[in-house]
Amino acid sequence: MPIKIPDSLPATSVLESENIFVMTEYRAMHQDIRALNILILNLMPTKVVTETQLLRKLSNTPLQVQVEFLQTASYQPQHTDSKHMESFYTTFDKVKNRFFDGMIITGAPLAFVPYEKVSYWDELCNIMEWSKTHVHSTLHICWGALAALYYHYGVGTNAVYPEKLSGVYPNIVLKRSSPLFRGFDDIFMAPHSREVGILAEDVLKVPKLELIAEREGGDPAILKTTDSKHFFVLCHLEYDSDTLKLEYERDKAAGLDPKVPCNYFPGDDPTKKPLVTWRAAGQLMFCNWLNYYVYQSVPYDVPKYSEKP
Repeated sequence: MPIKIPDSLPATSVLESENIFVMTEYRAMHQDIRALNILILNLMPTKVVTETQLLRKLSNTPLQVQVEFLQTASYQPQHTDSKHMESFYTTFDKVKNRFFDGMIITGAPLAFVPYEKVSYWDELCNIMEWSKTHVHSTLHICWGALAALYYHYGVGTNAVYPEKLSGVYPNIVLKRSSPLFRGFDDIFMAPHSREVGILAEDVLKVPKLELIAEREGGDPAILKTTDSKHFFVLCHLEYDSDTLKLEYERDKAAGLDPKVPCNYFPGDDPTKKPLVTWRAAGQLMFCNWLNYYVYQSVPYDVPKYSEKP
């Protein structure tokens, strides 16, 4: 939570210039608290694993968060028990008339499938359009980020890597003043796992987008809209310690001859326990998004959200 200090204390301006969040007495006196309503559209085939990863990040905060899981009605998952889906997931038709403080749209293993060929693309487009007016701030992850950038701004996946990008890479914070990076080091480690990406030059052509972090070498890692209603995270700060290991073993078993994930196993030895170097950054990012872009800016009364024209 923010530090609360007297309104006129000289340290206020100094702390704010250092990107430290300060809450004045006046603001604290006029602040109400209610649970944040967060909707998660889980597109991953490993539903339970992804649920656990995201809930772990969202729960490690003093904020009250109420989470609901959303599935697509136009595609039924093949790798999760139907009873689990019936018990814990809802569909768009059941929530489309409601408003949410925040939303997370996950990735999906669809790198080489044209967006329009994705079985639930039309439904996903309807959900993304709906989020403009019914969600205060939306966080898109990996393929979910690529799909949203394509749908909202026409940014294509024009970066095709010669081999799968898999490993834990240094990422450079480009916008130190962004509240999303409060508490971050200038360079932070994060897992990346994808076959395609976007080009920084394509992002720079869209005035409503800003690139706020890049993988070392210039590859976009985290973007946001200038109004902070949409965040696009191409790395996987939610990953567990063994997620890349399981992906590597899966691809190897499938005969894909994958390379050992970069900067992951000690000495690049897959028989050794992976070294986690991204946990702190992951916790910070999710907490900062919840705090500064959802909790601190959303009205107490459930509003009707809309993007600025």
